Amino acid sequence: MNRPSPNVPKRGEPIAADFFRSIAEHTVDWESWMSCEGEVLWVNEAVERFTGYTPTECLAMPDYPLPLITPDHRKRIARYFAEAGRGSSGNNIEFETLHRDGSKCWVAVSWQPMTDSDGQSLGFRASMRDISDKRQMREQLRLHNEHLEQLVQERTARVAELEQHRLKMEKLAALGELAAGVAHEINNPLAGIRNAFALLKRHIPVDVKHYDKLDLIDGEIERISDITHQMYQLYRPSQQRATTFSLKQSVDEVIVLALPMSRKANVKVTASFASSSEAKGLAADEVVLREGELKQVLLNLVHNAIQASDAGGQVNVIARTDARHTVLTVTDHGHGISPNLISKIFDPFFSTKTETVGQGMGLGLSVTRGIVEAMNGTIDVTSEPGKGTEFVVRLPRQLDVDAATP
Repeated sequence: MNRPSPNVPKRGEPIAADFFRSIAEHTVDWESWMSCEGEVLWVNEAVERFTGYTPTECLAMPDYPLPLITPDHRKRIARYFAEAGRGSSGNNIEFETLHRDGSKCWVAVSWQPMTDSDGQSLGFRASMRDISDKRQMREQLRLHNEHLEQLVQERTARVAELEQHRLKMEKLAALGELAAGVAHEINNPLAGIRNAFALLKRHIPVDVKHYDKLDLIDGEIERISDITHQMYQLYRPSQQRATTFSLKQSVDEVIVLALPMSRKANVKVTASFASSSEAKGLAADEVVLREGELKQVLLNLVHNAIQASDAGGQVNVIARTDARHTVLTVTDHGHGISPNLISKIFDPFFSTKTETVGQGMGLGLSVTRGIVEAMNGTIDVTSEPGKGTEFVVRLPRQLDVDAATP
């Protein structure tokens, strides 16, 4: 047990100067006594822990404490110490010290003027304490706040994006319902026109003037029928159920269906298939999806790719499967789509084919996306004007065989 020295003054007794010096030497903080002219008069032993320099070395420095401060902070601290010599006080002024070994440490200095019993200035006392942990915590808090702010901004942007998507989906749903209603109303009289026209055509001799125009009329009636069919599909829920079939065979059949258009446009269509892994209970090329709808998706994309290609061009279809996914990629090397239009191509009644009469009502890609999303899939597009376009359809390898879109 430590016992007090017999020389320790008792309460109320005068305290000798040596006791005050002992108190100052045993403080944790780095203490300095400076004259009004800025000359160092005394430094406690704690300075060596902060800077690596002894009190004796510090007393020998003509411009103490500036050599112990990093260059970026010297001018500022020199200004504060000059003000302290004129009687000012200050608290918690932060700066960085420079250790003898080259390391650095953040400290905070406070100073107060000192006077004797007669009120005469004795200079000022400067006390510096280590705030490295405080600075580190402050920096961590700053980084944490920045991270939180970033998360808030990302979440806000995401909420705004979802709200825009919701409004767009509501608008498309209303538009699809309207289109389906219009298509239904058109189909009934159109069927009557088609039947009546077929009856008339059958009884008109082929040598009648302008008989060749009958085929043109027949083709236009068929085109109207195709358009109303697509309009109806914008809203009509799928009635197909998933079945097990060969993806490779379906792709080959789509290429055959596209052959008349590809020959007319002088565009070659190639197809390839690859499987990285088999799914349980399925052959390498088998999937469990809605076959008719998958063919319609692929045929729409292939037709678009052919129409976007120049004569002599080529369209590539790649089908891939793994244990969980089915991926269809359709690539052309045609005109491409400008960046300001690519975000609109899935909107109903938007078309990039306005320069060609009779091509495109802007329904094919809308229907395609609807079919893909109904099968829990996604469709993405990348394009570069003048170099071509690539559509990538990602679907599950297997849908529930009993599930149809309600």
